[in-house]
Amino acid sequence: MQPTRSASGLPATSLDRLLGYQLRRASAVMMADLARELADLEMRPAEVTALLVIGENPGCSQTEVGQVLGIKRANMVPIISRLMDRDLIDRERADGRSHALRVTETGAAVVADALARIERHEARFSELFDAATLDALHAALPLIRGQRDEAEG
Repeated sequence: MQPTRSASGLPATSLDRLLGYQLRRASAVMMADLARELADLEMRPAEVTALLVIGENPGCSQTEVGQVLGIKRANMVPIISRLMDRDLIDRERADGRSHALRVTETGAAVVADALARIERHEARFSELFDAATLDALHAALPLIRGQRDEAEG
């Protein structure tokens, strides 16, 4: 008797029924594709997303960027340092201890390029779904993310 096959053509397992497993595998595929799309920018996805957040929120703090992206404070330090070293962002003192972050002219050009690349990446995956399914995914996935926020808060 032949084993049952999953959608990928490989033997099916009980893992195929697990939402977390499916989300993790899908995320790995999407992140690998995004990394390929951004490779010649010589930036990791976390650096690109931090740059995008700063570009859309001039004057934000490093803490705020980390909160938006779900990145721990200690992990934000090297990301911000690398963006500053590449002259993509700069910072000025906002108050006693915090700094306001802004995208530089060089950084603005990288933001525009990165957004175009991300849009190509997103289109490759979005076209796999009809509009209703895509809308349902966009509505459902934040519910899962919200569980993490609830558990931490």
